[in-house]
Amino acid sequence: MLTLENVEAGYGDNNVLKGLSLAIAPGEIVSLIGANGAGKSTTLMTISGLVRPREGRVLFQGEDISALAPCDIVARGICQVPEGRRVLSRLSVLENLELGAYLRKDKMEIAKDISRMQALFPVLGNRRRQLAGTLSGGEQQMLAIARGLMSRPKLLLLDEPSLGLAPKMVLSIFDTIRSINKSGMTLLLVEQNAYMALQVAHRGYVLETGRMVLTDSAKALSANPKVKAAYLGG
Repeated sequence: MLTLENVEAGYGDNNVLKGLSLAIAPGEIVSLIGANGAGKSTTLMTISGLVRPREGRVLFQGEDISALAPCDIVARGICQVPEGRRVLSRLSVLENLELGAYLRKDKMEIAKDISRMQALFPVLGNRRRQLAGTLSGGEQQMLAIARGLMSRPKLLLLDEPSLGLAPKMVLSIFDTIRSINKSGMTLLLVEQNAYMALQVAHRGYVLETGRMVLTDSAKALSANPKVKAAYLGG
């Protein structure tokens, strides 16, 4: 579904990604793990078109999307749920969900998808008229994921979905990620909590200073002594 071929990208004079290559098959959950500054979020932003590759290509379903505008990449079926949630705090829960479907014109199907999101996240249905900025951190994360799903993506990019959440809410968010995947969604997950990221994923990649240094099944990475020592606390 998605392939990065020898991608180099960064900010200003700083090259963050250095010849990065990866691939994601339909129906997978793939986790990117690595230390802060390894290039995980930059990878997602490069896929989304928010950062342009200086070298290499980003291919989605066989099409080179490296030069497309972010809105055109969303239209093709890739949506990113950003780090820090970034809900529109002065708009209601319902208005945030509606904006997730901004590029869509199928009003009846949008209404059905809003109902589906409220079934997936019941708290959003209960608080549909409440301002998004008054929700708890966990509730805002649910809203951010639901807003992303409203675009009907084929590939969902999740950037640090557990950041700043209480342990009980972290478990709930990862249960939701599993549920979304079981419905057929492909996901690329960036997550500082490497243990949870590998628990939920099928495969994983390890990034170090913008380079891919290791890839394997999630189970094998969880058992790898170097991965355990560096990211799993053991």
